[in-house]
Amino acid sequence: MASRKNSARKTTAKAAASRKQQAAAKPKKKVAAAAPKKTPTAAASKKKPAGSAPKSRSARSATKPQAAGGPATRHPIRPHDYVEKIPEGGTRRGPRTATGKRANPQLLAEAAKESQEWLRERTEEGHRAAGRLPPSEISPRREVGATVVVDESIRSAYRPETEDEKFLRPAVPTELVDFTRTDPWRLMRIQAEFIEGFDALASVQRGVSIFGSARTDPDDPQYHSAREVARLLAQAGFSIITGAGPGIMEAANEGAKLGGGPSIGCNIELPFEQGANPYVDTLINFRYFFVRKTMFVKYSNAFIIYPGGFGTLDEAFEALTLIQTGKISQFPVILMGRHYWAGLIRWLRSRVLGERKISPGDMDLLLLTDDPQEAANAVIAAFEASGHEG
Repeated sequence: MASRKNSARKTTAKAAASRKQQAAAKPKKKVAAAAPKKTPTAAASKKKPAGSAPKSRSARSATKPQAAGGPATRHPIRPHDYVEKIPEGGTRRGPRTATGKRANPQLLAEAAKESQEWLRERTEEGHRAAGRLPPSEISPRREVGATVVVDESIRSAYRPETEDEKFLRPAVPTELVDFTRTDPWRLMRIQAEFIEGFDALASVQRGVSIFGSARTDPDDPQYHSAREVARLLAQAGFSIITGAGPGIMEAANEGAKLGGGPSIGCNIELPFEQGANPYVDTLINFRYFFVRKTMFVKYSNAFIIYPGGFGTLDEAFEALTLIQTGKISQFPVILMGRHYWAGLIRWLRSRVLGERKISPGDMDLLLLTDDPQEAANAVIAAFEASGHEG
């Protein structure tokens, strides 16, 4: 009996000792888990290289790779995201151009000069594509309808200076100039240019302005499309208004002639002579861009926008701004060529609308199509719905 009691006591003592050891071990495990002190090893550094592991969910979403063709990953935009971090003792690097070049006054001056040269080359290329010499290689210039004498002083290859530049340049009080080079004289010229434009276009009751690149070749499908939409609108009784140049403008003026409608060209004075296409019936030359732009807006019931550059984008967004701000009555702004404008539309939706810079209704101000008949029908329907007689 005694041996059995001793054996039971030993078993009980061992169990108690085991429980004590387990209880003593538990706090140590908690401390070790709460504050581990481990030195990073080579294997760990390979798995997680420095700078590759973001610390927050927003950072992870910002660095998540975008799927090909998919929408941009949304992540919170914080003010400091756009603040350049300048190293201690360093200097600000400054902005860069859209091509990644570091900006400086000399680069910007060279870019402006190159931009004008390329504009001249594109315009002349449009004339040659149509099978004729550009105005710079022929004489005399062709002028039809209401005309303005072009200031030949801006043709200087060293420092071309348009009337717009003269007008917008800050006045120098001490500058000794004759009266014809002062702002009061320019205001009278501007007034006269408005009067001449209003006088030449006073009979236009149904007008459609068509914009696009001066470089578009006559064999280009866009050229044929512009000519067809202009022909359809001319047959419906609309006057076709363009910038009078080659390319899309020439196609539209040609279509107006084919449709038996008025073909109007609003030419602009540039550092080089743009010249008018041969399908313009009424030609008006302008010194000032803002006067010319007023004519496009005042005498148009719709804007049809074909693929083009800065000038084309300028006309499109100006019309949208005037409609958005209630400065003019709403009329169709039609983008022709879905593929060409797809990137712009995606950017407007994802970035500009996504950041609430515009409203969803603003996006509905733009119409997109590839079909000339659809574009013409939209213009005609909007004209009739506005209260005018069909």
